[in-house]
Amino acid sequence: MSREARAAVLFLTPALVVLVFFFFLPVIAGFALSVTDFDLYAIGDIHNMRFIALRNYAAVLRSEVFWTAFVNTLYFALVGGPLTVAASLGAALLVNAKAAKLKPLFRTIYFAPVVTTLVAVGIVFRFLYHPRFGMINRVLESIGLQPVDWLSDPRWAMPAIIAVAVWKNFGYNMIIFIAGLQNIPDELYEAARIDGAGEWKQFRHVTLPMLGPTFLFVGIVTAIGYLQLFAEPYVMTHGGPLNRTLSAVMLMYQEGFKWWRMGYAAAVAFLLFLVIAAATALQMRLQERR
Repeated sequence: MSREARAAVLFLTPALVVLVFFFFLPVIAGFALSVTDFDLYAIGDIHNMRFIALRNYAAVLRSEVFWTAFVNTLYFALVGGPLTVAASLGAALLVNAKAAKLKPLFRTIYFAPVVTTLVAVGIVFRFLYHPRFGMINRVLESIGLQPVDWLSDPRWAMPAIIAVAVWKNFGYNMIIFIAGLQNIPDELYEAARIDGAGEWKQFRHVTLPMLGPTFLFVGIVTAIGYLQLFAEPYVMTHGGPLNRTLSAVMLMYQEGFKWWRMGYAAAVAFLLFLVIAAATALQMRLQERR
């Protein structure tokens, strides 16, 4: 083995060890658990666990509750994800503008929700969404609109949670977009201006194409995070009303840690893992075509 090969192995080994122990082994263990009837009785005595092949997956796919949770999760990801990316890009463009002042201050303000505890954020927004005393409904009443029971109305519960998630998460992507914007050479904008391109054409034909790799990273990270929706509905609505905010991860939590059906919960988790992997592969494929 050459010196370069030994150096490569030396540098790659720590990362590979971490991947094996914290990714591949948990995935394999989760799949192994999903083909058993591991439950509360098996925790007391491992001999009570039986191999049941794919019966958990069949039960999951026949469950109406699972499909409700799955549709809710897709709705949250497909609506909240693009909104978060758009808000992040807009904030990044504003903060990175040459005419903008106090840039460090505004970056800190926009990034502050990211480092705020999600449980605390959920509790605060529960008060803001209160049907009688919440500030949001007070504002609606002040302009002549009827108050809305945000978290108890099946029509508004998920949009209310999406709004919280967008506010909570856009600052992280904003920082990434700022880094991408600062890596675009000024010569490209100068050439576009010389060719007569206005602000919109510069944004469309220079900024957006040059942010392609940044969009790929932000899109994948946002999709992975939003498909694992749990904390917001758990704190704010407990999955209600009428399961309209029940997510796949929340269903997995209830089955595994409330009803102690660990094998069933592992099947839900592995199906969600496949969905996340497919979403990631799709985004990478679309980016390659662009």
